[in-house]
Amino acid sequence: MLRTVRVTEIFCSLQGESRSAGFPTAFVRLTGCPLRCSYCDTRYAFGGGSDMTLEAVVEEVAALGVERVTVTGGEPLAQEHTPELLRRLCERGFREVSLETGGAQDLSAVDRRVVKVMDLKTPGSGEAESNRYRNIPLLAPRDQVKFVLCDRADYLWARECMERHGIASRCEVLFSPAAGRLSPVRLAEWIVEDRLPVRFQLQLHKLLWGDERGR
Repeated sequence: MLRTVRVTEIFCSLQGESRSAGFPTAFVRLTGCPLRCSYCDTRYAFGGGSDMTLEAVVEEVAALGVERVTVTGGEPLAQEHTPELLRRLCERGFREVSLETGGAQDLSAVDRRVVKVMDLKTPGSGEAESNRYRNIPLLAPRDQVKFVLCDRADYLWARECMERHGIASRCEVLFSPAAGRLSPVRLAEWIVEDRLPVRFQLQLHKLLWGDERGR
């Protein structure tokens, strides 16, 4: 039986976030997500999409002609065969295969070669109770944990969470302002004031193309 995943879109763009921001990247956006974050900008991926075999996805990604590929969503790990897709992408020989995940799903089946970029949801997201903290020990130094912050309360929560779980000593930590809800300048000032060992980031793709789909 052929293994399939439901795909919303496959496209090439610049990586907008994480340590690889700015690099041309192939994106595989899978369909479906069990979470409903208040600031979500990919609601169009909650439903619809088309079933594709894993082989077809890998071939379409390879045809885009770039060295990096990111599997995103929706929530990629909500689909049964996503770990197998990630493994096949690694075996195809891309320079980097990364996974963008909301952090509520089990990471244990994800290939160690995959760079995991895992969100921890803040109270402002409305989904903080969904965080699976058992994933943190599964992270490697090349992985990243991202906090999207809506306000000062989210910032204080993320700072305490990072310290309580020792995340910065395990992998890189990313702090991002939720678009339209927290001033990037204000967040940058807080990080500098507290000398936090985190990387401040903006969503590059939003600065370039706004909320245009497939970017």
